[in-house]
Amino acid sequence: MRFIAFMFVYKLRKMKYLNLDTEFAPFGKSIDFESFVFKGGEPHIKILEELMSEDEVTITIRIRSFNDVGMLLIATDALRRMEVENIHLVLPYFPAARQDRVMVVGESLSVKVYADIINAQNYKSITILDAHSEVAPALLNRVENISNHNFVTACLQNEKDYVLISPDGGALKKIYKLSQFLNGVPVVECSKIRDVKTGRLSGFKVYAEDLEGKTCVIVDDICDGGGTFLGLAKELKEKKCGKLMLIVTHGIFSKGLGKLTEIFDEVFSTNSFSDFENTLGFNQIKLNETILKKH
Repeated sequence: MRFIAFMFVYKLRKMKYLNLDTEFAPFGKSIDFESFVFKGGEPHIKILEELMSEDEVTITIRIRSFNDVGMLLIATDALRRMEVENIHLVLPYFPAARQDRVMVVGESLSVKVYADIINAQNYKSITILDAHSEVAPALLNRVENISNHNFVTACLQNEKDYVLISPDGGALKKIYKLSQFLNGVPVVECSKIRDVKTGRLSGFKVYAEDLEGKTCVIVDDICDGGGTFLGLAKELKEKKCGKLMLIVTHGIFSKGLGKLTEIFDEVFSTNSFSDFENTLGFNQIKLNETILKKH
């Protein structure tokens, strides 16, 4: 029994982390490295620590541009040239996950483009967080799609009586699983209409007659411009909701947080995409081993 415990601790000690975004370290200290971009636009990396072939290395990264993909690829190549065989990838926000179908002739299936590039690196495992749909996990090899359950639980630790709001049909499957995890919290379904050619939103509906002043918690995977949530918030108020909360795993917030924090009492996200300062009405929960824990 003692021998087994020792071997387990030894294995944990061999795991090292290469945090390619120096401000994103969900598991702690990174392998030391230098990186920069050449004048011609090519990313460059030099790993400064000595590594051994038996080391296991987990690369963590936040991808916000195709240049970040380039950094991931050259970092993986650098590790392999140091004879590191066991390389894992933690990529919480999977790029182009929303481009998981071709809606208009002439578009690309972008999620598959990213998946093919990453699969070609032959990682021992890939970890993503709260994937937009089942498409990205289906396209990736040896992937673990971590649910939003631990993150949402952390956001709701001070709430006792609330209902979950599903913003659209695409969120239904995940939100009912979340409801089950939270011991059967009631779910209110909603819908919207989106013009696939222009992206314009309209026709927000809340399928409840009277919310009776209850705390309403909208839960979704991504907030980009926030139009869906602003439109729903207006409808929820007309249905006599009480406190309004928005919980999104991946906060892009391309139009800022101003309008969201004006209409919502509380907004939560993780730092899976970028870092935002905590302000009145907004809280960013840093990803860590607890939130990224497999169930």
